[in-house]
Amino acid sequence: MSRDPASSSSLTRRGLLAGSAAALVLPYSAHARLAADDAAIRPFTVSMPSAALHDLRRRLAATRWPDRETVEDDLQGPQLDKVQELVRYWGMGYDWRKAEAKLNAHPQFITKIDAVDIHFIHVRSRHPNAMPLIVAHG
Repeated sequence: MSRDPASSSSLTRRGLLAGSAAALVLPYSAHARLAADDAAIRPFTVSMPSAALHDLRRRLAATRWPDRETVEDDLQGPQLDKVQELVRYWGMGYDWRKAEAKLNAHPQFITKIDAVDIHFIHVRSRHPNAMPLIVAHG
């Protein structure tokens, strides 16, 4: 003869687990449904507006440089010459359109995880039974 936990004055472990599960399922189901809608995987294409690139180049060209470092190594931070070389490259040498084309040659997507948009590229291995690999960038 089976006993109904709700009719028993003493709560069994099974009854407690069943009651706890029922209490958690309802709010979790609604939350999971909302999260699933929010976490839809959406296609993504890299597209940097020309105005933003022009603004970046303008701001890099307007950099106010500090005095030269007083030491010959990087104890005080990066050497001024190296930083100026890097800024020249980003300001005049870097081909953003070429980088966009390289990125856009791959299938890209965005999804939301913990309220943060996560960008990813999805490329399947050409090898059968290959181990999946996730590389994250920040």
